Order: sequence, then structure tokens, then C-alpha cells
Amino acid sequence: MQQTNLRSRRAAKRWLRRRSGAYDEDNHDLMRENNGIRVWYADYTTIDWIHDFVKERVRLRKLRAIKGARGTAINGLDAMQGWILMVVIGKLMAALATGVICGCIAAGMDISSRWLFDLKFGYCSTNILWSRVFCCWGSNGEKDRAQHSVEHKEKCPDWTPWPESFSLTGPASNYNLVAWCAYLFISASVAETPGMPALSADLPRPAGGFCHASGPFGPLCRVASPRPIKYFAAGSGIPEVKTILSGFVIRGFLGIQTLWVKVVSLTLAVASGLSLGRQGPLVHIACCVGNIACRLFNKYNKNEGKRREILSASAAAGVAVAFGAPIGGVLFSLEEVSYYFPSKTMWRSFFCALMAAATLKLINPWQTGKMVLFQVTYERDWHAYDLIGFALLGLCGGLYGGVFIRLFSAWNQSRLHCLMARKPVREVALVALVTALLTWPNRFARMEIAGMVGTLFSECTPEDDLSGLCVRTTREYYRVGALLVLTLCIKMVTTVITVGAKIPAGVFVPHMAFGATLGRLLGMTMQHIHRSYPQLPIFSSCSIGDACFMPGVYAMVGAAATVTGVTRMTVSMAVIMFELTGALTYVLPVMIAVMIAKWTADAVHHASFFEVMIERNGHPYLDNKKDYSRIGSTAEVMERGFEVIDVDDNNTVAELTDKLKRLLENGYPDGGFPIVEADMLVGYIASTELEHALGESPVCTRAPPTSVLMCVTHKGDNVRCYFKRMGGAGSSHIHEKLNDFTAYMDRAPLAVAQYASMELVMELFAKLGVRYLCVVRHGRYVGMIHKKRLLAYLRQLEEEER
Repeated sequence: MQQTNLRSRRAAKRWLRRRSGAYDEDNHDLMRENNGIRVWYADYTTIDWIHDFVKERVRLRKLRAIKGARGTAINGLDAMQGWILMVVIGKLMAALATGVICGCIAAGMDISSRWLFDLKFGYCSTNILWSRVFCCWGSNGEKDRAQHSVEHKEKCPDWTPWPESFSLTGPASNYNLVAWCAYLFISASVAETPGMPALSADLPRPAGGFCHASGPFGPLCRVASPRPIKYFAAGSGIPEVKTILSGFVIRGFLGIQTLWVKVVSLTLAVASGLSLGRQGPLVHIACCVGNIACRLFNKYNKNEGKRREILSASAAAGVAVAFGAPIGGVLFSLEEVSYYFPSKTMWRSFFCALMAAATLKLINPWQTGKMVLFQVTYERDWHAYDLIGFALLGLCGGLYGGVFIRLFSAWNQSRLHCLMARKPVREVALVALVTALLTWPNRFARMEIAGMVGTLFSECTPEDDLSGLCVRTTREYYRVGALLVLTLCIKMVTTVITVGAKIPAGVFVPHMAFGATLGRLLGMTMQHIHRSYPQLPIFSSCSIGDACFMPGVYAMVGAAATVTGVTRMTVSMAVIMFELTGALTYVLPVMIAVMIAKWTADAVHHASFFEVMIERNGHPYLDNKKDYSRIGSTAEVMERGFEVIDVDDNNTVAELTDKLKRLLENGYPDGGFPIVEADMLVGYIASTELEHALGESPVCTRAPPTSVLMCVTHKGDNVRCYFKRMGGAGSSHIHEKLNDFTAYMDRAPLAVAQYASMELVMELFAKLGVRYLCVVRHGRYVGMIHKKRLLAYLRQLEEEER
């Protein structure tokens, strides 16, 4: 029994602790590849894609060398590991993990956030833990209407508004005052609560950055500075996920602490009524689940390149549970977040998204029996004259995307926001208070944001006027139209001030709400024009009265256009809208609007919202899909001031330690040293490998708490370290073997000629994901190009072009 408990504790520790043991365990086989041994990547450094690829090939060759039944079984189990990681329900469960967990998390968040949102208006007298939908399930058709709004004419006997709980029987003004106060108080309280756990998931970032301040790109460089705080649970998380998938390491961002904090704080944030969505954060949550699940198998846990294949599949599962769109999730992962997406990853992403969506279907959090978030039914097909409205929506969606990004950037640089950001929790409470004050007078703006989008997508019926959204007279058109215009202004303002706050905030649904409102307004306008002037030639093909125009269709197309304008998603957006609504007939209009929105937004602003957030947060991300009109020459971007290690020098422990310190002070925590012999390039050693090698030396130990290795055994300061094979088995120097660092060297570093085309350099960095390139002239080392240096150079060129 004790042995069983001991094994369980060890398994739990292994699950919670990611970095256990050495990163490269098969040292001898890797040394034969001349690629060098690697240690665990340090925080906020670049992974070595080539090394991890070579490492995986070495591992596979070793497995395939095992013959017989044992070899078949071992290779089969190894091949199954990637599928097993797609869901974890137990140690022996096969092929069902990440998707089920994500589906359960999403369903729980849906139910909880809906209950908390309805709590701002009242409570269920039958069971206080029921939302209004469940409380009024059988009352006068409440099953359908309660999903559109929390207020409507038919009385639900079990639902008690807050004024009635105080037995108010006086004037209506007192009734509304109590309802308003309860709405404001609960909105601010629920919004402030997620701010505190979101801030608890913060970790200090190490100093360092693109290059040293004394270099030619000093103004763009991030040098050693007081340890800034990164709030991992705040924001959507997609910009950081894109950065991680491109090959950068951000410790803790996909950890267990961030996972639970994000889930709790996102549920509260959505329930507070702020102008935000849960779809983007669900991608982050899914990647957290996938990252934690990778710890089950060393194949993924000790190979950062392979780990990112699982993270790409997890991102697809996040979109699948967020929208109920498994195919759109796979395309989103391919188009938007993934940096490396082989065909095997596509299959796994498809399977993971399938499992996540199927789990969500079984849990049925919306109690509709359907998987789609906004199930709509349109009675007729679109006509040729509708293309004018669809094209106009695409144009407006693109303009909105560019304008929103510029407004967001201006707000984040304003003095008011800087003052508010000093106290993040108070900032969230203030934003919630402003949002509640703006939305309370407008019945459309104060609706739950996902319910609002569903209502705007729907069509009017004799039984349901969609909370007063349906218009049949000119007077109703102007009254509802004025409310929708006011809703547009409110959503624009509240979204700008919300997405930059230190709170989990997705951007998909808020922009869908804006676009759906704009589309509904345009559809109502077209309907009003047709009602007033039915004899116009453009309406000659229409003979069915008001049914000629369907405002819900315009709302759906407008939602797709605005999201594309902000995020620049194209194929995945069109597919997500189809899966989101089930309206297959209107895929072509959505595609037209999406393409026009993409072209327009690119003309207004060069970058998408996620790219702007990456730049704002200072993440070193090299976009492999971007074309640079002017990129200079290799000689311009290379840096000549890097220190080198000459194999013929003494290279004592003290000298190497001093070089490591200077490298860190110059802003290259993930840099390294070219190794030369008579000025000829013979190898390269990264700073982390050199620090580890010195730490393994018997004459040197690490002096806490500094991160720079220091020798505390002074008698070993003058001991020489070797970067080429010295002596033989009978060598008389005891330290010659102990301080042989050739195992940590990359003896075949990638190098380009000094006059090589910059296009070649860009292809090597973007397509191969290399961390550095050595520059040589006739085989002699002349300089080096680091990835962070290249990014600083490219950003400088972009600033000059603007």
C-alpha cells in the first residue's frame, strides 16, 4: 500500500513539475550528429528548431532499430502517444484527452457565466443557483425567449427581480432606481473580482531583449531593466500563443496556475457584462491543457519542437469549443496561430477539435440539443441586389477594423490610461462602472453579449419580436434605428477601453456584436427603403413584400466582416460563421464581405489586432507570412561586436564566466559565442549550454540568487576549458577531460557568406526557425545575425517607411 502511495505521489510530482531530468538524455547518439547537446531552454529565449528536429530523428532511428515483436509493440505505442494526448481521462485511456477537458471547461464556464450575468437583474426563487433560462424553462415559452434577453413582457413567476425582493410597491421611478443600483453594484463587483486572481498569475520577466543599448538600434532595444511584470491571465492570450508557437519560450504562461486563474477570472469577467468575449481566452486555456498533458510523455515534454505540434492541435480545440466549430478551429490554427503545421498536425488538430466539440455536444450547456452557438433559420435565398449591401458591409467592416486598431493604440498611449494602469484592479472596476452606466439606458447594449449577437442574427416571427428589435412601421424604424446607432457607439467605446485592461478579454464576440448591429441596421434600412419605394427598378425581382430583405442575414454578414477587419482572418472566419449559424446558403455572401473587409483593413492599417498586441507587449515574433519591401543587406544587419571563443586561447573558467556576464548585460540572454580557430569558424556554443557546462565542472558551482554562473571555488578560476579534443586516454591533466566542452558545441553551425542575399537570410530565419546565423568570408568568421537583432532591424525599417 505504501509503495502504491509512493508511486502516486511521484506521478503527481512528475505531472506538476515540467522540467525533470536532462533535456537531452541520449547524449552519445546526438554527439555523432555534431549538433551538440542542449539544456532546458531559459525563459523568454528562442528554441532551436533544427536541433529538436535532429533529436527526434535520432530517437526514431533508435526505436526503429528494435526488431521483432518487441520492436513492433514499442513503435506502435510511440506512434499512439500523440493521439493519446488529445484527451486525458486516465492513464490507460487512449486517444481522448485535451478535447474532453476543454469541452468540460467550456461548458462549465458557459453555465456559470450565464448565472452570474442574470444575477445582476434578479434571482430564481425556486433555486438561486439557476439562471433565468433554467428558472423559466417551462413558463410561457421562456425556453426560447430567455436566451435573447433577460427582460420581456411575459412574466416568469419563479424569477424575482431585485426591486420585487425588497417589496417595492411605490412609483415606477423607485422600482427602476433599485434595479439600476443593483445592476451597477453587481457589475462592478463581479468585474473587480476577476482582476485580483488575474493579477495573481503574474511572473517577473527577466531583463534582456533585442540588443544592447550602445548598438545602432539602441532606441528599439530592450536592455537590462527592473523586472517588469507580465500578467499571464490577462488579455486574450492569442498573441502570446502565436509567439510561443513561433519558437519562443515564456515560462509559466501555459502552466497550471495560469490555467485555473484564467478559467475562474474569465467566467467572472464574462458575467460582469463587460464588452469582451471568452473565445480568445479559450484558445489560451486549451493550450494550457495541451502543454500540461505533454508532461505525460518525454517525446513531447523534452522536445520543444514536438510540443508545439500538440499546442497547435490544442488551439484548434479551443476554437471548436468556443464557437462549436471544429473545422473552423483547425483552419484557425493553420491560418492564424501556428508557425509550423505539418500534415500530421492537421490530422491531430482535426481529431482534437472533434473530441472537444463532441464533448460540448454531450454536455449540452445551452440546453438546446444543438452544438452551434447561434442556430438560425432563414426562409429564403439571397438576391442579386443583396450583393450591394454585402459589399458595403465588407467595406464598413474593414474600415472599422483599421479605425478600431488606431483608436486602441491611441487609448493605450494616452495619459489617462497610463494613470489607470498603475492600479490594475481599480482600472477594471472603473471600466465596469463606465460600461454599466453607458449600457443601462439602452436595452440592446445591456443584453448579454452572446445573446445579443444571437438575437441580431435571428429573424422576426409573429410569436417573437426579438425584444422589440422587429420593426413594421416608419416610426418603429426610426426609434429602433436610433437605439442601434447608440449601441454602435457604446460598443466601440467600451470595447476600446476593455480589451487593454488587466482582465481576461477576447475580441471576437465584441466585434461580432458591433458588426451584427451594423448589419442589422443596414438590413432594416434596406427593408424600409423597399417598403417606402417598392417600384424602384432594383426591386423588380422582389414580389414578396417585407420578406425581400432579411436583416438577420445582414447582421451575420456584418459580424464576419468586422471580425475580419480586426483580426484579418479570412478562410477560417468564413467557415466559422457557417458552423456558428448553420446557414450554408449564405457562405458566398460571407466570403465576399470577408475578402472586401480584408483588403480595406489592410489599406487602413498594416497590421492586425494580434500583431499590434505582439508589438505592444514586446514579444520577439518574426512573421513568416509577411513580405518586406525593403530589407537591406546582410552586411547591414550583422553584428561584428560579438565576443568569440578561440580554441587556442586559455579559456579559463574565470574568463568564460566574465564573457557570460557581459553577454547578459548586452541584452542577449539567449545568445552565444562563435568558436574559431585561426579566425576560421569551427563551431558555436549557446550561453545556456556554456553556463551548464561550467556548472557541471567540479571546480565551479552556482552562487545563488543570481542567474549568472559564478565560480565560488577560487582555486579553479584559472583552470582551462577545452573546445576541441585534447590529449588521449593517458593524459596527465585531470581537468582536461572534465572540462572538455566539445559535447555542448554545435560543430556544424549554419553560416552564410558576408555578401549573401538578405532574402536568403530571411528564408533561413522564417522557414527553418534558426536562432542565429554566423557570417563568414572565405570561411573566416566576420560577424553574426541573431534573431532578436534581425527583428529590431526590421522594426526600424518599418518605422522609417511609415
